[in-house]
Amino acid sequence: MEIKILCTKLIKPFLPTPPHLQRYKISFFDQISAKEHVSMVFFFHNYNNFDMDERLEQSLSKVLTHVYPAAGRYDDKDECCSILCLDQGISYTKAMTNGTLDNFLDKARNDFGHAALFSPHVNKNINETNFMVSPIVTIQVTKFECGGLAISISTSHPAMDGFSDFQFISEWAKVCRMGTSVDKINFLSFNMGDIFPTRDVSELFKSTPIPVIQQDIVVKKIVIREPVMSRLRKKCIDESDGALIFQPSRVEIITALLWRAFIRATTIINGYLRPSLLDFPMNMRSKITFLPQVKNSFGNFMIGVPVKFIPGETKMELHHFIILIRNAVNKIVALCKNANSPDEIVSMLVNSYNESFRSPEWGGNDEVDKVMCTSICKFPVHDSDFGLGKSNLIFFGMKDTQMFWLHDIGPEIGVQVDLKESCMQLFDLDDDIKDLIFIRDAKL
Repeated sequence: MEIKILCTKLIKPFLPTPPHLQRYKISFFDQISAKEHVSMVFFFHNYNNFDMDERLEQSLSKVLTHVYPAAGRYDDKDECCSILCLDQGISYTKAMTNGTLDNFLDKARNDFGHAALFSPHVNKNINETNFMVSPIVTIQVTKFECGGLAISISTSHPAMDGFSDFQFISEWAKVCRMGTSVDKINFLSFNMGDIFPTRDVSELFKSTPIPVIQQDIVVKKIVIREPVMSRLRKKCIDESDGALIFQPSRVEIITALLWRAFIRATTIINGYLRPSLLDFPMNMRSKITFLPQVKNSFGNFMIGVPVKFIPGETKMELHHFIILIRNAVNKIVALCKNANSPDEIVSMLVNSYNESFRSPEWGGNDEVDKVMCTSICKFPVHDSDFGLGKSNLIFFGMKDTQMFWLHDIGPEIGVQVDLKESCMQLFDLDDDIKDLIFIRDAKL
């Protein structure tokens, strides 16, 4: 499929940002986030062939009046510790493609990587040299010949985490669908920089993370249906012979299964069983009971839970991986519940990272195989309705990173797998993955 760019412009807030809000302080959690853009692409049928251009742009402008930092730029004169909110605007591209949405969905069943073609094209020009002066949000709307749409949004991670992204998209869709007036839009708070101010991180962490750039990432899609999920849960409980004293969640079971398949694949590649580090990001907004004011905070407020696989110490049965993940998450949650101040939360994160992601023995060790698994189950991803109904397909993109994405599709779970091609070939042959039967003619 060919994509033709029609125009690129800036969409600015519907109302000017008042002077007292024109400098937004980023937080410690923003400060330590990876300098990269995270993209999502939503595909919609448009059976009634509505002209959505004006509705999409006007509703986006209204939402930006409330989410004013998204339309700003990092202030390089302030060592990028704040965002200048002068209504600079977000990058908005309109494009068209030959072919129909149904034809694309057929192709995506065989090669899900095709969906990445619909990510904002301006992101190709964003790199480490201009990242902090580029738009914080980029959007592209691509129209198919049939009238269907691909709506892609990419956000700068130091400004917005997954929670902020999904709240932004959900509200934009709602305002577009319902025509909400600008004075009725109020769904986020902007207080993280006051609660968790930026710090001199050079004295906090043992090392600076060096991004691992994977040049040959390929993408697969798996849909795990409820009967398969029930069989998996029963199987791992039965095989644990009483070792599982809790009912494992869907996310725990699937994450354990994916991680174990990844370890098996890397074992074949390397010729021996190596340590592995799983990065399991967790939204902290509902975990910090003494900070109820962060429940709907804009920005970053997640902690990567480190889960360590040590050969000879962790057995390869599935229930051992489930217990490993549960214990790692519970440890972080317990530390957060025992904290009494923002400083204690920061101290907890620093200690955890210095023993894992920022540790020379783990995060800085090339002999450790690393992968991320992010669960956005329970986030209303598929419910984002711009007036065209629910999306037919969603694609997630974090450039050059090996990871798993988990999200709800009604009662089922969608899994997007991003791995190096050499690893993916072996991952596909794993017995666990082959058991997750992907029905080719099913709706993605």
